[in-house]
Parts: sequence; structure tokens; C-alpha cells
Amino acid sequence: MFFGIVIRMFYQEHEPPHFHEKHHGQRATFDFSETIVAGQMHSRTAKRLIRDWTRLNRQELENNWRRIKSGEGLERIPPLE
Repeated sequence: MFFGIVIRMFYQEHEPPHFHEKHHGQRATFDFSETIVAGQMHSRTAKRLIRDWTRLNRQELENNWRRIKSGEGLERIPPLE
């Protein structure tokens, strides 16, 4: 969680690799290339922050996706500061 944005990954998810985000009652799903693939976000600032965080943590996101697919626990990814 950072700046009121909650990021989650869930087990038993479908491809392609992605994460879920919630901010002020809005929900969206982002792929690891920073694109919204489901839902919507009206806040341009929140979108920018999520894209910045994704860019900084892409390797960690990919590692967590592999961990999910192999049934392992997720590693915590640092928030954007």
C-alpha cells in the first residue's frame, strides 16, 4: 500500500501476469507493462504512481508471479515513497 493505493496479487490467477489495484473505491487490473487491462482509474495521479511503482519493481512483480504459479508465498514489494 502506498499513497492510499492498495496493490494485490492473488493465487490461482489466469495469464497474462497482472496485479490488482484499489484506490478510493475504484479498481483496476494492470499488467507488468503498466497497462490497465480491466477496470478503470479516473485519477491520473494514481495511474502515474502505479506506473512508476511498476516500472521500479517489474522484476519483483515477475518473481512474485512465478512464486504464485509454483505455489510459494509472495515476497513483499516495497511501497513507493
